[in-house]
Order: sequence, then structure tokens, then C-alpha cells
Amino acid sequence: MQLFNEGFYYLNDSELISGKEYEARFNRNDSDKAREGTIAYGILKSHNKSDSMKDLSLRFDSLASHDITYVGIIQTARASGMTEFNMPYVLTNCHNSLCAVGGTINEDDHKFALSAARKYGGIYVPPMLSVIHSFNREMMAGCGKMILASDSHTRYGAVGTMGVGEGGGELAKQLLGKTYDIQMPEIVGIYLKGSLKKGVGPHDVALSLVGSTYPDGFVKNRVLEFIGPGIHGLSMEYRNAIDVMTTETTCLSSIWVTDDKTREYLRIHGREDEYKALSPESLAYYDRLIVIDLDDIRPMIALPFHPSNVYEIEDFNENMDSILKKTDDQIFEQFGSRNITYSLRSKIREDGFHVDQGIVAGCSGGNFDSLTGLADILDGENIGNGSFSLSVYPGSQPILMELLRNGCAEKIISSGAVIRECFCGPCFGAGDTPANGEFSIRHTTRNFPNREGSKPGEGQLAGVALMDAFSIGATAVNKGRLTPATALSKEAEAYSYHFDPSIYEKRLFDGRKIKDKDAPLVMGPNIKDWPDMPSLSDRLLLRVVSYITDEVTTTDELIPSGETSSFRSNPIRLSEFALSRKDPDYVPKAKEIQAIETSRRDGADPSQDPVIGRVFEQLKGYGLDVSPKDTLIESTIYANKPGDGSAREQAASCQRVLGAGANLAKEYATKRYRSNLINWGILPFITDDPSAISNGDHIYFEGLVSAIERNEDFKAYLVKDDSVKEITLTIGSLTEDEKQILKDGCLINYYKEV
Repeated sequence: MQLFNEGFYYLNDSELISGKEYEARFNRNDSDKAREGTIAYGILKSHNKSDSMKDLSLRFDSLASHDITYVGIIQTARASGMTEFNMPYVLTNCHNSLCAVGGTINEDDHKFALSAARKYGGIYVPPMLSVIHSFNREMMAGCGKMILASDSHTRYGAVGTMGVGEGGGELAKQLLGKTYDIQMPEIVGIYLKGSLKKGVGPHDVALSLVGSTYPDGFVKNRVLEFIGPGIHGLSMEYRNAIDVMTTETTCLSSIWVTDDKTREYLRIHGREDEYKALSPESLAYYDRLIVIDLDDIRPMIALPFHPSNVYEIEDFNENMDSILKKTDDQIFEQFGSRNITYSLRSKIREDGFHVDQGIVAGCSGGNFDSLTGLADILDGENIGNGSFSLSVYPGSQPILMELLRNGCAEKIISSGAVIRECFCGPCFGAGDTPANGEFSIRHTTRNFPNREGSKPGEGQLAGVALMDAFSIGATAVNKGRLTPATALSKEAEAYSYHFDPSIYEKRLFDGRKIKDKDAPLVMGPNIKDWPDMPSLSDRLLLRVVSYITDEVTTTDELIPSGETSSFRSNPIRLSEFALSRKDPDYVPKAKEIQAIETSRRDGADPSQDPVIGRVFEQLKGYGLDVSPKDTLIESTIYANKPGDGSAREQAASCQRVLGAGANLAKEYATKRYRSNLINWGILPFITDDPSAISNGDHIYFEGLVSAIERNEDFKAYLVKDDSVKEITLTIGSLTEDEKQILKDGCLINYYKEV
């Protein structure tokens, strides 16, 4: 794989020429005009409602959410004045489907969604019928479209649709007739050539791409455009499986060249009219280029605790002790202070490395081609009755139906594997959680710490490695001994796919056809409205209540997945879990500051609190004209690079519910986390000197509102036990709407004002 940090021209869908070479050959620079020749530029232009292609204001063709996020989004939109879904809005039930915590509240959320689809005109997909992205590929994606969904793995580029995963606030804006505002992103060409060898699957390509691009942010917040002759040798399901993992590169979106296979995929799903040929124009320009020779891809494994921690399986098997020593050291560094002893080297036996569990699931692994290929590997085999187990989760019921019809389900089950529901649980810790100390290999999307469901805060830790379904099957054949699929001699059969639309027709509720604006919303006892959020004040005092020094802080660490999912319709109850696996002291410390601010708004003098009083005295001694009763008092956290991973807005909203007014960071891992902060009225500050700030410090601002209006750097006063120091914080570019949202205190307040 080759990465080029320079611009490239693409001529006549065949020739790549660097910008320097092009200028030398033709004696001119055509990059500005040639940028318009990319597929992505054309799709963005057709969805842009602004007069500028530099500052985009996008309206999407449809929206989608699952049952961890849709209640909060609909509640936000309702509170902001929404009276109907003004575009197709798919509500799937693939996350809170099995998690039993909380009694009836999961099914209560499903009934809420069904009633909302009836009242506002949405599309309701019942539990276990399909996972969110499988459904959107099958029923909503089409060439030249854009889909916005409240899930980070929103990628439909292989079907010709630019998918964007964002926090719920951005979906609420669309429901209110507003736009998704971003600057024109750079476009990165992904040039595929060659063909995959037998036993190499789509996850192997995807993990290779993630491993090459994630560490230095090579494609961060950019659009990936897949081009080149290698595409045409890949089936649509291979393309879909590669595409969905582009999220882990931290790119903004993706798009692929379309061809006859794309047309056939849409025809099979009854939507051939959604097809049109998408390809770059005769002259296109990419800001960066990645060349992937599919001939060179080998079976890969991504070790804990990130999809970018990749090795070729053959290399891993030859050098496992040295590789795992490095991994064990990382585990000790991250969890050693919790007295957790977990070593991957304990899985090494005389005949190789042994794993305890295999999972193939969801939007990445549960596709038709991965499961039929897995079935052929398992055909006539026995995975054994030892500690190793294998579970398979098809992406949708139509896929499962076809596996039953063509005999592949029988091959999987006969081997000793188990076919489970159409459910995303293994991807976020609500299904097939391994035992403490175990190691799981998964064709899923992520392997962050405790993403598989363990609780390090309670002394539990399990590990997950990402692998392709084919190599998971090869490992299962060897009863858990890690094996690349290329080591097997089996040939996979080519299966035709027949989509049965009646599966959806019989169960799907399409409120666009049966909308009843007078229908009541069904509100279970756990579904609560958002609490009031204060607007911003010119004077702000922040207390740092958590200081996180990890290189990257994921959204799963900011608000854990798994058992917390059931409480996501109750903002106050869910907030109790904020940072619970990373910093258990965060919630009580945040509540302490929130109580002071609540009393201030009720008329009390906050300087009566001994700590706050001492801070104001220090500021006064520094020469500032402080006014404690007119100063907003809120909490903040520091993290080096927060927000990698999920699009879940709760990573921000839970902090806000607990009285957070800001985040401090060296940088934000994703655009979507920064957007979530802004939409919840949390100032996304950047500091270039994090070592100057400590847990328990206070930061004071004056003239804050006017600084936001002018989009200036922020002068602040850092108050420690024995000193006051002037510091400068930045916040980056803000749109006019974002400025107003921050001033109003959150998106809900903003729409109440307008």
C-alpha cells in the first residue's frame, strides 16, 4: 500500500499523474477545475444549499437511527418545534434488542419509535429484522444520494451513496429543515488494482487500509473516493464490507465508482431505477492518493485495542512472542493501576496461538458473501467441544433466509457454530461477552477496550482482535488455533443472491403512507425529556474535574456502551455512567460543581463555597473585577484527543446534563465529536500547553460571548492553589449557527429562540 501526501490528477479513468508531473507536462495547474471532476464533488454540489462550494450547507436524502439514539433525537427535535419527519427517516431496532438491563425499557423504546413513525411519518424496522446499515444498503441507498445516520459506521459508498455518521443534533437539524454545515472536504483517491488471492477477504483489505492511515490521520475528515480497475473484480458485498470500515480511518465519508455489479445489486433489491453510472470525469484531481495492490493483501489481524494495530497473520504466528510482549506492555500501562493481570502471551501453546471465541456479525461481517464463504470453510468440519465457540449474526433476515435456502445455514450449524439474531450486540458489548481473561476474534468493526462487554473497573478484562470471516472460519476448523484462510485448500463456491422483499413488506411499518399526526407518542416510564440547559454568560468559571492522559479517549470511555444502552432514553439516569470506566470520580466531582451553579441561579452567592470563594479572591487579588453572582460556574474535562469511535451524542450530552461547559484537548479525534459538543453547548477548547493544567484547577473567562462572536482566541485565567496565570485557548472555526448555539447553551435552546 502506497500513500502519497500530494495531489494527483486522474486522466480518462486510467492514468494517475502527480501534480508536479502534470504541471511539467502541460505547463499549467488545473487542480481547482479538476477537483470538480471527482464523484464526491458532484454529489456534494447536488446536495449543497449554499451559494459557495467552499462552505457547504447540505440537505440529505434520508436519515437513519437505531434504538440507542432515536429517542434522544426525536425528543430534541420535538422540543425544538418539529411537527413531522420532513424526509425519509429509518428507525431500526438492532442495538437495544437483547440487553435485559432495566426490565421493559428497551421494548418501551421500540414502541416509542413505532408510535413516532406513525405520528411523524417514519419507517420503523422491528427488532431482529435487520441491522441499520444492512437495511439502508438494501432499501435506501442509491447512486448519487446522501444519507445521514446517528451511527459512526454510516457508509454506503459502494452503492453510490455518500453516507455520513454524526451525532443526533445533526439529524435533529435536518428534521427541522436546517442544513449540515461543513467546509468543502479534501478528496482522497483510493486506487485499487490487482485482485485478491484465495482466502483473502474484505476485512483484510479494510484492516490494511486502517492500519496504514489511522496513526497519522492521513485521511481524517476527508472523503475517500475508490477508483481503479481492482474495483471491478470485487463483488458488491466485498465492496460494502471494505467500505463500512473506512470509518475507522476517521474519514468523513466515502464513495465508489459504480458499474454493472452495482446495477445488478440494486436490481436484485427491486430498485434498479436508483442506478446511475458514477465515475470521475476525464480529468479529476485528488488532494491525496492511496494505491492498494490487492495482490499484496494477506490475511490480517488487528490486535487489542484498536483496529489500526494490525499485523499479517502469518507474520504474527512467526513472531507472536515479541509482538505480544509489546501488546502486553500496552495492556499493563493502560490497566496495571487497576490490578488487572491480563496477558495475551498466555494464549501461546506448543502448536500456536489459541483463541477462545469467534464472532462474525453485523454490518461488516454479516453480509452474504462473507457468510457463504464462511459456510464453505466450515462445511463438513467440527469446531470441537472445547473452550472455543463460534457465533454468526447475519446482517438482515433476507440474508438469513437466503442462507437457509441455499444450504449455507446448515453447513454453519452442522460444524458446531451457532447462528444468532440480526443484532449489533457483539460490536458494542451487549452480546457474546467473553469470560474474564479470554480472547475473541471478530469480523466486526471495533476492538476498543471493554467494547466487547467486560468491565475493567470491576477487575474484568477480555480482548478482541479483528479478522476476516474467512480466517475466523479457518481458525474454527483448527478448534481455535489462529490460522489464516490462505493456509486452507478449500475452494469457495459462487452463490447467487435472491432478495425476498416480502420479509420487509410483512413486518415493516412505513409511516410515510399511513401518517397520523394526531396519534399519541407511546412514552414508557424511562423516557424523559431533556433537562433545562443554561445559556452562556460573558463570565465563566470552569473547574477541571477529570484529567485524562491517554493518547486517545474513545466515546466508549466517555460514555460506556453495553449495559448502559438501556438507559439512553433517560438523560439524567444515563449521565450517571459518564466516564465510569475511565474516571469513576468524574460524576461526583461534576455534580459538586453543578450544585453550586444551581444554587447560584436560585440566588445564592457562590463565593460562600470555600473553594470557589478562594478562587474569586485570587482573581480579585490579580486585579480582576469579579462578580461571583454573575458568573456561570461549570465543569470541564481535559483529554489529549477525545472522541474517537462512535457517533453517539451521549458522549457529550451526558457531560452537559452534569453541568459541563467545555472540553479541553490538544485536538479532537473526529469532527462528529466536536459537533456533538457544540450542539450541546459545550465549548470545544484547544490548548497547546496541557501540562500547565491539572485536575482541580479553575479557568476563568471574561468577555466570553463577544470573543465567540468575533471568533477570536480566548484569553483566560488559570487559577491554581497559589497562583493566577493568563493562558490562551482556541476553538477553531465556527459557523454563525454554531456561535449562536454555544451562546444559547445548546441546540434545543437555539431553536426555542428562533
